Amino acid sequence: MPSPDHPQWILDARRAVGDRIRVRRLHMNMTQEVLAHEAGIDRSTVQRMEAGHEMKLSHLLLVAHSLRVHVTDLLHG
Repeated sequence: MPSPDHPQWILDARRAVGDRIRVRRLHMNMTQEVLAHEAGIDRSTVQRMEAGHEMKLSHLLLVAHSLRVHVTDLLHG
């Protein structure tokens, strides 16, 4: 289902969060599959998050916990 149109700053912010997730995951030498397993979510969810798609807060919190960072580190860099 397509998401409603959002202002560019929201799209940019989501991409930035996805980039931070990917950078931290790679820094920890984790694959998307390993992160997904540790967070208790599907690998496709991790893939969508890293691509900057809309994400649930609960998924973001689970990923942050698995990456051993506070969720604000992913939101603000």
